[in-house]
Amino acid sequence: MYLNHFGLTELPFGITPDTSFIYSADAHQEALNTLLIGLNSGEGFIKITGEVGTGKTLLCRRLLSTLRESHVAAYLPNPMLEPRMLLLAIAEELGLKLEGLDYHFHLIKDLNTHLLELAAQDKTVVVCIDEAQCMSLESLESLRLLSNLETEKRKLMQVVLFGQPELDTKLANPSVRQLRQRIVYHYRMPGLRPRELGHYLAHRLRIAGHPNGNLFDPSVMRMMYWLSGGTPRLVNVLAHKALLAAFGEGKATVSPRHVRAAGKDTEGAKPLRWWQLW
Repeated sequence: MYLNHFGLTELPFGITPDTSFIYSADAHQEALNTLLIGLNSGEGFIKITGEVGTGKTLLCRRLLSTLRESHVAAYLPNPMLEPRMLLLAIAEELGLKLEGLDYHFHLIKDLNTHLLELAAQDKTVVVCIDEAQCMSLESLESLRLLSNLETEKRKLMQVVLFGQPELDTKLANPSVRQLRQRIVYHYRMPGLRPRELGHYLAHRLRIAGHPNGNLFDPSVMRMMYWLSGGTPRLVNVLAHKALLAAFGEGKATVSPRHVRAAGKDTEGAKPLRWWQLW
């Protein structure tokens, strides 16, 4: 593709979450701090919401990579499960043997015993649920009931919910008001700020092997921000297509013309106004 042309060792703007490319934007760091403070508190639910493409899954993976050996993590990337299957998925992630768990009562009992055993080993159990807006109200309530498991001193597990804004709408339903009251910490992730866009692009280019990360002409930053709204995933798509356009013309840097072409070819990008076309 364009790797040799631009002196890169790997593609800098993939849309698959990759922790090696993490850029600690203000919002991303604030969200991570919220998570760490919440986990250190040892009780309640934590909720992280944000629009599509703002980096929730990347944040979740970053959190999982920072957990110490004293933590036991369960990660559910697809929680669109009915209540019993949700509990089975959590049990399997926590290393519980599932043979013989024919009844819901046995499942809860064995989960409770397993959590107590982990607590006796000074292990903190963290359940991270991505795409939590996909969960049914019944599964959310089942999750709350599971979180009731505790000793006199501490909760046996903590739950972190990552979801799109639709999660807030779902949690506003009166049937899950008890769970909503248990959300002790929450954070709404915005996109990149205008002043962060250039640093974001340069950071990813340097990680991908470019010596100084200056493939994008400064004149394209305002246009790139307008097209993407600061959403990291859209920025990546636009940047990748703009690099392809520059490569196709044999250019060494990305110009406004290449960004305009990328914007026209990208679903979700905001249309440019007439004075931005020149």
